[in-house]
Amino acid sequence: MSKKYCYLFTEGNANMRELLGGKGANLAEMTNIGLPVPQGFTITTEACTQYYEDGRQINAEITAEILEYIEKMEQITGKKFGDLENPLLVSVRSGARASMPGMMDTILNLGLNEDVVEVLSKKSGNPRWAWDCYRRFIQMYSDVVMEVGKKYFEQLIDEMKAKKGVTQDVELTAEDLKELAEAFKAEYKAKIGEDFPTDPKEQLMGAIKAVFRSW
Repeated sequence: MSKKYCYLFTEGNANMRELLGGKGANLAEMTNIGLPVPQGFTITTEACTQYYEDGRQINAEITAEILEYIEKMEQITGKKFGDLENPLLVSVRSGARASMPGMMDTILNLGLNEDVVEVLSKKSGNPRWAWDCYRRFIQMYSDVVMEVGKKYFEQLIDEMKAKKGVTQDVELTAEDLKELAEAFKAEYKAKIGEDFPTDPKEQLMGAIKAVFRSW
């Protein structure tokens, strides 16, 4: 039988720290005792070991299992990546067997693209919040996954505030933040040489590789 590389939070427990890392084991245990944990899944430490054995590649078997578990998570939550009715957004966190310095920052709101932002704007009635989530996601993803430094984005924020004659981020409007998101994506393309990914599954695989690299 082939190895199992993904575990839903309902499939693990506190004794599986070696396999699920500290965060994964704790989330599984909290789920087991009935705490209201938003559901997700953990990719095992063995998948990371395999990534290095395969020359820093996520092999076809592990990729297929991750995609299978995305579908399971979509079924559990009733939400779907990239959906224009009920979009799924996830956070991606690194959790090793033992906590260590220099580990990857969390990426929040993965699954956002322009279409999904428009959906969130309408459903929430708060376009400013939706565009703020998106520009933060672009900034986090660019910094953590692609190693484009935060300073470039901070400069763009400062330029926008100067242009609008404001001093606080919170004084920027939805339109300002939409413009900022476009500027962030242009900065990403200038530094990386390709467009910012709009496909949530592509975003997720990029984030998973960044977790493995951070080890």
